[in-house]
Amino acid sequence: MANTESIPLGVRLSTDVEHRPDRRSPYRARVRWSDPETGRRRSLSVGKDNQDEADRWIRGITEAAAIGITPDTATTSLTDYGTANMDLALRGLELKTHDPYLAGWRRRVIPSLGHIPVRLITNGAVDRTVHGWIADQQSRSTVKNSLAVLVRVMEQAVRDGLITVNPARVTGWQREYKQAEDELDNPRALALRDWPTLLRLAHALVERSHGNYQGWGEVVVFAAATAARIGEVSGVRVCDIDTTNWIWTVRRQTTPAPGGLIDKNTKGKRARHVPIVEDIRPLVAERILAAGPDPNARLFTGPRGGRISTAVLRDATHWDEVVTSLGLEHLRRHDLRHTGLTWFADAGVPAHVLRKIAGHGSLLTTQRYLHPDMSQITGAGTALTAHLNPVHAPLSLTLQPVPARRR
Repeated sequence: MANTESIPLGVRLSTDVEHRPDRRSPYRARVRWSDPETGRRRSLSVGKDNQDEADRWIRGITEAAAIGITPDTATTSLTDYGTANMDLALRGLELKTHDPYLAGWRRRVIPSLGHIPVRLITNGAVDRTVHGWIADQQSRSTVKNSLAVLVRVMEQAVRDGLITVNPARVTGWQREYKQAEDELDNPRALALRDWPTLLRLAHALVERSHGNYQGWGEVVVFAAATAARIGEVSGVRVCDIDTTNWIWTVRRQTTPAPGGLIDKNTKGKRARHVPIVEDIRPLVAERILAAGPDPNARLFTGPRGGRISTAVLRDATHWDEVVTSLGLEHLRRHDLRHTGLTWFADAGVPAHVLRKIAGHGSLLTTQRYLHPDMSQITGAGTALTAHLNPVHAPLSLTLQPVPARRR
């Protein structure tokens, strides 16, 4: 599958997609062009999971070339672009501001987003990054400075024509900061109330999606019932499901990377075991049947077979509009995990077992889901009273007079 297109500004670009079924990412998308300065023939290629992803990558390179941006520039990572253009990005700032901005760039922006090509950084990726900083208990000023330098670098990319809109101009992050503080203090407050509410949400998301794709509802229900992250749900393979004991071994998660989404180890790099409750076993059995005989087939995919991320789920289902219409304005995709962990805790699962299911590094994190209600506190007081005051030997608090000392 080859194609050659004439590009303005003297750049001639040829593209092709090669199907290599023996490879992990079997669709190789490739572009070739002549360097406008040296005249040397250059090429760039990347592996993709399916034809649509390969075509989308080539389309992005072609659109960049149409305005005179060569493929190597179009795929420049944020780290490399920032290194080359930081002086321009910071011009006009007082010198005393440079140090906190550059510290935010080195310590937070580059570790979070530095590997991603500038043209592939989305508003959703920045949203998740900022929330991650907040969840790591960074101060407001630290988050502000880190976001500010990212905004300036991406604004320079707009001026250079690499992108048309600055994705770092996120709004409402202060509100996100407050919500993250609430999550850290009491994640139970962010959970869905009950199972009917979850099903109502799943149904509404399917109805709002293009083609009423049922898979979006299944992802949401599975995530809440297993207390999993959306990236972990995307990473489930048929071989990860034990249908004898109905256990899911969580081994991987889907995450953004240069060129698109990839699978990597779970957060904490430890596999864990999660029970599959009876309510979702028919759903899981149907997904296994639909996946076919390949044990490495994904259990959950998008409508075209692609990987799922929290941003993909949000955009495909018009998440923000749906949750608002249901009176669940606070609800984010990650709150499905809070929902599952809260339900497990309310079902009486011991803290040490819940910690293993959740994959928490610290028991203190797990214990936030175990906040007792007032009736439990009252019951605890009654139990202690009974323990201290057995029926056969009531405790008397009457003090006996102390005998006078003989002189």
